Amino acid sequence: MKVNPYLNFDGNTEEAFLFYRSILGGEFTSHMKMGDAPDTDKLPEAEKNRTMHISLPIGNDTILMASDILPSVGHKLNLGNNSYISLHPTSREEADRLFNGLSAGGDIEMPMEDQFWGDYFGCFTDKFGVMWMVNFNPGF
Repeated sequence: MKVNPYLNFDGNTEEAFLFYRSILGGEFTSHMKMGDAPDTDKLPEAEKNRTMHISLPIGNDTILMASDILPSVGHKLNLGNNSYISLHPTSREEADRLFNGLSAGGDIEMPMEDQFWGDYFGCFTDKFGVMWMVNFNPGF
């Protein structure tokens, strides 16, 4: 089984994923707009350019995915603290690069520091409200 994080945004999925791609690298494997779906004539014009689905591979076995909500059909975005995306780079340098890049414009919860459990760890909420952890374990 694979587990892939799936995020929802309120109209800024494409902006968020362009930002994530600029830091994490890779290419989108899927990027569909709401207007690409059948029966989109029922959507308000402002929602037709929202992202229906986007996928960004961020490692050998992980794909970061997302979509925009549709307020016209009753969707409501509630940002919360119930999930993080946890990145596990292979070096301290890569951990710092990911942390510094993704946290730009966001709120740092814990800066990157050596932790009592032996890892180099930090966490933050990015400028889009998504919570991230960066964890480098020198033994792996």
